[in-house]
Amino acid sequence: MAKYQQLTDEIQQQIEAGIWLPGTKLPSLRQQVQQQGLSLMTVMHAYEVLESQGWIVSRPQSGYYVAPRALQTAPAQVALSEQVDINDFVFDVLQAIRDPAILPFGSAFPDPELFPQRQLMRSLTNVSHQLTPLDALNNLPPGNAALRQMLAQRYARQGITLSPDEIVITNGALEALNLSLQAVTEPGDYVVIEQPTFYGALQAIERLKLKALAVPSDAQQGIDMQQLEETLQRWPVKACWLMTTLQNPLGVTLSAARKAQLVALLARYQVPLIEDDVYAELWAGSEPAHPAKQWDREGNVLHCGSFSKCLVAGFRVGWVAAGQHAQRIQRLQLMSTLSTSAPMQLALADFLATRRYDTHLKKLRQTLAQRKEWVRKALQSVLPPGASIGDSPGGYFLWVTLPQGHNTTLLYQQALQQGISIAPGRLFSAGEEFTHCFRINAAWPWDTRAEAAIEKLGRLIAEQRAD
Repeated sequence: MAKYQQLTDEIQQQIEAGIWLPGTKLPSLRQQVQQQGLSLMTVMHAYEVLESQGWIVSRPQSGYYVAPRALQTAPAQVALSEQVDINDFVFDVLQAIRDPAILPFGSAFPDPELFPQRQLMRSLTNVSHQLTPLDALNNLPPGNAALRQMLAQRYARQGITLSPDEIVITNGALEALNLSLQAVTEPGDYVVIEQPTFYGALQAIERLKLKALAVPSDAQQGIDMQQLEETLQRWPVKACWLMTTLQNPLGVTLSAARKAQLVALLARYQVPLIEDDVYAELWAGSEPAHPAKQWDREGNVLHCGSFSKCLVAGFRVGWVAAGQHAQRIQRLQLMSTLSTSAPMQLALADFLATRRYDTHLKKLRQTLAQRKEWVRKALQSVLPPGASIGDSPGGYFLWVTLPQGHNTTLLYQQALQQGISIAPGRLFSAGEEFTHCFRINAAWPWDTRAEAAIEKLGRLIAEQRAD
């Protein structure tokens, strides 16, 4: 047995025996070198292994401590990914969608023809004529004051009281999410995500050198609350990145009761919630689905939104209602992208002031619901026995689960050769758990081309089954 492994086993046994209690500081690296007669590199390797397994945690300029309720393994069904590697595959899939000859069922964005392009361009023209040199300074973080005021008013109409000073305007929701994650973590920290999850969360975790704890979610109830609590008990979790409304890719929306339960649970463990709520405006039914932020009493829910999925993708304007973390996020933004485009912020503020936004949203929801139903029916006619379609109300995604043995990564490659893109299940996990699943974007026009594409997918799936 290697020397580092001997030290690793010895410390594990000591923790299990209660010699080192949770929160206790362990002997320093140099103390271990002197006591064990080992090299510094050997001791460092042993401590790194213990940290990666969740037994201990490091604190800068302080040393190593026994993790809270240190256990060797994650709870059953919770997947630990110490190193996430997803960026290359995501890049390949997104690059393929850029080809105008490809039918973009794999895209994350709705059909841009559904957006009020003419009115938005009119607003952009209006503000362009009025721009002054001072506007560049006035729209630095936290962002345009009028736009933040309008966002605060939209929160207020949902019963959420937020100061405009808590809102930071960002370059789309992805920057809001990345800055939020960076604000509450350090490299090597543990972050809870859903399983399956939005690939942007996996990319951010990879870039920031974090460790992912993937808690199962399903298309009926959403994230497994019991597994989430066990994960919080056993691991030193520093943040949760979750979608509580129209989760991507499953489409599930947590009930109000479960959102309240989620916020209360995370508050008990003092774990920030990064709430990815980019599909919030695409709800179905007579009443909107309120964000988990509504139940936040400690300013520890960082609510991230965007206009990209409901109004205009090209402007790249999002925001985060960051509570107690707003100042930290502003500083991080100033050190990275500096600010969001001043003309785009001003144009959105101009458009929202016309009060046409809610009229547009009502029509958009109706169109998406109709297109989604057409695609769902077409899929039902071509899928094999045992396949299922997750179809929660609202949004524009359908999550297709094929019988075990199907390979949707291969299906994606075959479909691409025939001018069709899908989002294979591998995009939504650091592992291989969803290689028999894929996501369909149903927001595009339903015409003979789309109908023929679904029939081709059905044939490709049937050929896999025959093989």
